Amino acid sequence: MVTYKCNKCGMAVNASCASCNEQIQNDHLTIDDGSLVEISIYPSCEVKIKSPQCCGEDMFCEV
Repeated sequence: MVTYKCNKCGMAVNASCASCNEQIQNDHLTIDDGSLVEISIYPSCEVKIKSPQCCGEDMFCEV
């Protein structure tokens, strides 16, 4: 199970796809201004979602 953790308060969540039960994978998306946005992907479902946030920041996931 993939765990996302908040670097500020330490709160953590486990995440997997409710449709295919696959564990999500951490990834990044480069936007037009060159900055990176943290996203989560489900390769078998070909889905990308915005990673969870806590304390106003993206939660961190070790890959």
